[in-house]
Amino acid sequence: MSDRGRAEDPAPQRSSRRAAQVAASGRGFTALAVGVLVAGVIEAGIVAWLLPARLSQEMLWLGPLLAIGFLLAEQLAINVDVRGGVAWTISFTEIPLVVGLLAAPFPVLLVAHVVAGVGTMLGRKVLDKALYNAGIFLIEVSTAYALAKGIDHGPGRGWAPWLGALLGALSVPLVSTLIALLGLHVLGREMRLGGAMRLVLRVGVVGLLNASVGLVCYEIVVTTSGGWALVVLLMTGLIAMYRAYSGLMREQRDLEALSDVSLTVARSGQHHTSRPGGRPDATEADGTEWQLIAERIREQLNANRVVLRMRPDPQAGVTVLVAGEPLPEAAPSDDPRTMREDPMLQLPGSHVRYFRALDATDEVREALLRRGAHEALVVPLRGATQLLGAVEAHDRLSRWRGFGKADIQLLRTLASHLATAVDNRRLLARLRHDAYHDPLTGLLNRPGFREAAAEPVRTHPDAVVLRVDLDVLSTVSDALGHAWGDRMVVAAGRRLREALGPGVPLARLEGGSFAALLVDRTPEQAHEIAERLRVGLSVPYPVDRLTVEASAVVGYVAADVEPADGPPDIDTLLQRADVAVRATRSGGDAVRAYAPSMGQIFMRRFQLVTQFRQALESGQVRVHYQPKVALPSRQVLGAEALVRWRHPEFGRLDPDEFVPAVEATGLVDALTSFVLEQALGRVREWLDRGLRMSAAVNLSVRNLADEDFPDRVADALRRFDVPAELLTFELTESGVMADPARALPVLRRLHALGVVLAVDDFGTGYSSLAYLRQLPVDEVKIDKSFVLGMGTDLGDMAVVRSIVELGHSLGLSVVAEGVEEDAARDQLVAMGCDVAQGYLISRPLSEERFEAWLAARTVRARGARDETVLTLVH
Repeated sequence: MSDRGRAEDPAPQRSSRRAAQVAASGRGFTALAVGVLVAGVIEAGIVAWLLPARLSQEMLWLGPLLAIGFLLAEQLAINVDVRGGVAWTISFTEIPLVVGLLAAPFPVLLVAHVVAGVGTMLGRKVLDKALYNAGIFLIEVSTAYALAKGIDHGPGRGWAPWLGALLGALSVPLVSTLIALLGLHVLGREMRLGGAMRLVLRVGVVGLLNASVGLVCYEIVVTTSGGWALVVLLMTGLIAMYRAYSGLMREQRDLEALSDVSLTVARSGQHHTSRPGGRPDATEADGTEWQLIAERIREQLNANRVVLRMRPDPQAGVTVLVAGEPLPEAAPSDDPRTMREDPMLQLPGSHVRYFRALDATDEVREALLRRGAHEALVVPLRGATQLLGAVEAHDRLSRWRGFGKADIQLLRTLASHLATAVDNRRLLARLRHDAYHDPLTGLLNRPGFREAAAEPVRTHPDAVVLRVDLDVLSTVSDALGHAWGDRMVVAAGRRLREALGPGVPLARLEGGSFAALLVDRTPEQAHEIAERLRVGLSVPYPVDRLTVEASAVVGYVAADVEPADGPPDIDTLLQRADVAVRATRSGGDAVRAYAPSMGQIFMRRFQLVTQFRQALESGQVRVHYQPKVALPSRQVLGAEALVRWRHPEFGRLDPDEFVPAVEATGLVDALTSFVLEQALGRVREWLDRGLRMSAAVNLSVRNLADEDFPDRVADALRRFDVPAELLTFELTESGVMADPARALPVLRRLHALGVVLAVDDFGTGYSSLAYLRQLPVDEVKIDKSFVLGMGTDLGDMAVVRSIVELGHSLGLSVVAEGVEEDAARDQLVAMGCDVAQGYLISRPLSEERFEAWLAARTVRARGARDETVLTLVH
């Protein structure tokens, strides 16, 4: 019962008694305990036979006094915690043992030692280790007494008696430690040689100190009158020193434990919340990391077992981790109801509960029995807004005492730090989830898709990126409101997820655009999946009591489509998939694979957009004019201003190639202003020459959404001193209908200026009588596709005739585009069409060539209002 350097932890580096207690859970422990007891009885019998005792009347008071000394020594035992999770139990049993070796016969010393030890175990209800410890007691006393008497052959030999007692007492912790190491070997729990040597050395040093103190105390009492007072003073100082040292080491290890637990949780959180595909509350750490946390808490509390119950996500189950001795089968499971129904887990507040089978209620005693524990500390892990779990510590690993106030305080602090760390990690997980996920659909957003797809693209050269665009979304939002448009996006995202499965990275990029990553798919399989997604998204969407029709287009690209350029990044693949989507819109297929030629088109378009403003300033962009002639008088009324771009590298560019790109990038304001300035300048020149001819300028959707545009037009008219009626703005039906709430006020203000407003490409969009009546327009232009088809298609002729009649019934002037044949012109005259424009009259011409055309193809005449008019000659 002396200081054995008892390490109270189950790992192999721990000490003798601690290792033996942990080994009690093994099947071989009973056999080991019986063997130790038998060996102790045999050794005690041999020592008693070889060294017969001579009992005297003094033994009647010396024996009880020694037993009391052993009891006090164990009650004053101190746990000194050192690095590595080892707790050394320092008792003072060497002090009464030295006294007994010098003053008492063997039977008296043996009985006092065994009675005190076994009695203490019985009082502490530590019955499962009684056989082993009783055998250790017998071996310790027998070995110490034999060694002491072997050196001291009789009284009066000077230093021999106290040297024998000193070495005998020192042998006790060493013998018990060696037996424990043998027990570890028998039970298959080897200790490394270096660890065993350090263990024996530490046990020997502390044992030597205590034995020396005992010897000094004995000599003082025997040789000095009143020496007991000095002994009390010495023992008080020694105990105070041990306790101070123990407290300092405990504080140091407590701080280390707090730091370790917090850092482990934080590191685990950074590792797991970095995954963009995780749930926002996905705080299940790596099992190894949580196991390390549970093991660290168990080491610090010196407990037989620690159970960590984690439920950071209220929607998920309870994760149960056990450090130390496994839980019995009857122990509470990971069912979430356990946290509500188990009597030991009813945890209001944040205090530590201490349960003991000796004084617990029947319900708690039964709960302890199910856990296979005699005592338990239980503390909740309470976050800022919810219960995150609980920590249970079962049965303190000490021969004599259970959990104390220091353990309760430590567990409370550990639980507080652990709960705070988990709560912080949940917040970090939420922030990272929001950074990587779309708030509307819960799918990945663009950064999240980039993060999730980067590694698969690097490791799978055949990876395929799909871009899926849901159409008709803006129409739904305009008609039913943005909330219904959002519902369609959510429904579309759900359909895509169901079609692709949970393991495929899927993102909502913006609006109704989605992206997905496929790996280990052939081009044929990728195309089949893309077609299946398109069909799935095109199924009508039930919106309240309505059914909304929708369509989708899909573009996809393989990562190895251009291997010469090296492995592409995600942004490049998304860009190429977007190019493929644009190709589907301009072509006839709803699903298209990216081809390198598409990339060249995209790069050309990008180059045109970036160079457009410089082209305006350098004169590469010019305005051409196509004349408009009245029917049937053939009077030249004016011209439509059309933009042309002669690129230094690409040559003459078709407006259909660069105008849409210019509109999409926000440069259309600059283009409209340029054409307007050129057209008004040309009208001013005609006026200066006495010619009253108008100019028509095309407007974009962005112009109609610009509230300041009418003010800029009025300013331009003033600067050039051009009457407003000589300026015509042509707008498409789709341009007005894109945002009628913003377009109509702008049109009304332009109309109030006196500017002529014309609906271009009439008949191809949303046109109806009601639509025309609400627009402040002055003329309609029949789309050239109908005019070109009049000669061969009676249906087209009927459409043209209907538009002419409709326009006239509304008091509008009617202009026919695409007049290329005399027959078409004659038919239009017969229908009563007002104005003709087309190649039959003239192609669009530069300023110089247009002036030359006027001089060559027209004649001057005096009009009805005494103004000069130009009439087209045959």
